Amino acid sequence: MTSQQIVPAPSALNDESANQNAENAAANIVDVIETVIDSLDSDNTAMVSDTDGGHVWKFKYGTVEVFVQLTGLSTEDTISAWAAVLKLPARDEAKLTRKLLELNWSGTLEARFAILDNEIVVLSTRSLADLSPGEISRAITLVATIADDQDEPLQAEFGGS
Repeated sequence: MTSQQIVPAPSALNDESANQNAENAAANIVDVIETVIDSLDSDNTAMVSDTDGGHVWKFKYGTVEVFVQLTGLSTEDTISAWAAVLKLPARDEAKLTRKLLELNWSGTLEARFAILDNEIVVLSTRSLADLSPGEISRAITLVATIADDQDEPLQAEFGGS
């Protein structure tokens, strides 16, 4: 009697390998986020909150607080980074709106200005599908830098109603 070895079909091997790669990449996302935050947070203010399936980090960069949210670790989940630059209501909101739209076109790259809880924020959101460590670093760095560069001029021109 000869012994037979059961070998998974090639498609099963590919699926298993792809799942393992996806799990490894997902686990590394948290490490990459924390490394980027450590590099930007010179005052060691970073805090993290773990929720069901997600994480939220907060750290100080220059004159702004930056938040990073990871909703989970599947390819359908997202990473978002945001920082508030101006409380609403503001003076001359029509002029402010025009300025922010112009900045969205010319000065925010993959980030953008938006309104969140009665504040103007700089925001970047991306799904985790095919996300690289460089994209994570770029998104967090863009948000932190743009917010820190824009908060004081926006507050000086439009702050308070």
